Amino acid sequence: MRIGVVREVAAGESRVALAPPAVHELCRAGHRVLVESGAGVASGISDADYAAAGARVLEEAGRVYREAELLVKVQGPVPEEHPRLREDLILMAFLSLPVNPALMEALLASRCVAFAMEAIRDGRGRLPVLTPMSEIAGRLVPQIGAHYLQRQSGGRGILLGGATGVLPGRVVILGSGIVGTAAARVASGLGAETVVVDRDLDRLRALEALRLRGVSTLASSRLAIQEAAAGADLLIGAVLVVSSRTPALVDAETVGLMREGSVIVDVDVDYGGCIETSRPTTLEDPTFVERGVIHYCVRNVPAAVPVTSTQALSNALLPHVRRIAALGLTDALNADEGLRQGVAVAEGRVVDPVLARSTGTEYHPISSVLPLHLEAR
Repeated sequence: MRIGVVREVAAGESRVALAPPAVHELCRAGHRVLVESGAGVASGISDADYAAAGARVLEEAGRVYREAELLVKVQGPVPEEHPRLREDLILMAFLSLPVNPALMEALLASRCVAFAMEAIRDGRGRLPVLTPMSEIAGRLVPQIGAHYLQRQSGGRGILLGGATGVLPGRVVILGSGIVGTAAARVASGLGAETVVVDRDLDRLRALEALRLRGVSTLASSRLAIQEAAAGADLLIGAVLVVSSRTPALVDAETVGLMREGSVIVDVDVDYGGCIETSRPTTLEDPTFVERGVIHYCVRNVPAAVPVTSTQALSNALLPHVRRIAALGLTDALNADEGLRQGVAVAEGRVVDPVLARSTGTEYHPISSVLPLHLEAR
């Protein structure tokens, strides 16, 4: 199979989907990997590195799009890339379709088969491609919040770890999934007083079992969230509903109750965010102030550390890319239900039921669109 990797053109995106070790494995298995020149520069990967791994380096992104059967990206195509989508192309990327109607319309119009990498699952129902990005984001956000709490960054002038005889700063984390747990670990390490809020009591018990210093848990309710958020120096939104818009758990009125110079970091703003006042920002212009509170709402937080993120993403993607390349699309989807769950649209139809509900579009079972079973071929 011909597998394409292009340079990311979305604002602030510095990662690349496949690193040379993954390219080497695919080429060794007999596949052809086409890489746009310069695709890996921001991640510390040169064209020579890709060529040494067996890739064919092409100067134009258009050629990669035209020649590839399977195109692997980090971010979904931006408007300038939409005309390059086509019916016989398989696309894998983080799509965020519930809040990206223009991309969804382009994918449907092109009749390509598009995988939302954030929705691919493994045999235990986990999200193997999204997880490493969530871990990295979770480890970064307490550090980011600590930076913006400094006076010269516009913040209140709070040291999260406090000092001898001085109370530590207060961190409130909404959600105890991969992002929330990673954030709690780092906030604990910084010495902050940390409260993690979630409605899933089993998740909260698992977090408590880690015995992280200074970390306590709180069952989610509207009043509990309001009181916790209002007293936070750093409020971290770490809530994600796969294939659906993230619910706004903190309203603008509650943000207004936070002290001036406090900081909000909303991690999953690419799905709408869980803070009503959030709106997407970029790494080039990461913050804005609303109700006196600094908001950091970068859609692609892991892109701040592209060398680490690219390697982690490539490791997670390789098994799925290799399966599709080795078996072909139909047999790969038949063999792997979790991979099948990652297909968002195919041949001009929405085949993800959650995505269809969240966007108000008609749902078509994937088996009615693609010939997945022998009797249908």
